[in-house]
Amino acid sequence: MLLVNNLSKRYSKEYAVNNVSFQVNEGEIAILLGPNGAGKSTTLKSITGLLRYDGYIEICGHQNKSIEAKKLFAYVPEVPAMFDLLTVYEHIEYIAAAYGIKDYKEKAEELLERFDLTDKRDKLGKELSKGMMQKVSICCALITQPKVILFDEPLVGLDPKAIKELKKAFIELREKGSVILISTHIIDSVDEIWDKVLIMKNGSIILSGTKDELMSRKETLEEIFFDVTEGSV
Repeated sequence: MLLVNNLSKRYSKEYAVNNVSFQVNEGEIAILLGPNGAGKSTTLKSITGLLRYDGYIEICGHQNKSIEAKKLFAYVPEVPAMFDLLTVYEHIEYIAAAYGIKDYKEKAEELLERFDLTDKRDKLGKELSKGMMQKVSICCALITQPKVILFDEPLVGLDPKAIKELKKAFIELREKGSVILISTHIIDSVDEIWDKVLIMKNGSIILSGTKDELMSRKETLEEIFFDVTEGSV
C-alpha cells in the first residue's frame, strides 16, 4: 500500500502541495489529475524522496526514504534522463544491478521487444529521441517488478503501439497486486483502466474517489475532471 498523510511542500511562501492525504491499495490503479501547477509532480517527487517535505509517506509499511521502501518502488519521471555513454541495454543492466536483480535477462529481452527497442539496444543515451528515452525509462522501471510504481505523464511522446503496450502493462501490474499511481493530462487514454481518481487544484486534493463510488455521477473521467476543476458543480 502507498500511504500519504498530511503532505505539504512549500517553495518560499507558496505551497505547491498543501496538507494532502490519500492511499492507494494493492492491485489498484490511481490516476492523479489536475491543471498545470496543481502540485501533481511535486507530490510524486515527494513520494520518491527527491524533495524535502512535511508530512508522512509510507510504502508497503516502510517510510518512503528507507532502503526497504526504495527496494519496492519504481518511478518513471515526466522528463527521462539517460546516461550519455550507456547503451539502451546497459541502462537496464544498471538498474537491475542497483536493485540486486540476478535473473533479469529474459525479462529484459521481452521488454525490449515489447517497446520496439530490440534494434536500438546498442544505441547510446545521447543518441536517443525523447520518445525512445521514455520507453527506456519505462523498461528500467518494469525490470524491477515493483510493488509500487509511479508514472509522471508516461504517455507523452510515445507512439501508438508503445501507448497500447504501456496500458497493457498497467493492467498486468494491477493483476499482480502492484500499487500504480499515474499522473497524466491525457485523461481519455486512461478512462477505461482507472480504479481511483485523485483530482488536485492549487496544491490540494479537491476530489478523491473510486470508480464504484463515482459511478452515480454517470460521467466520464474527463467530465468529472472538468466539473470539479472548473466549478460547474
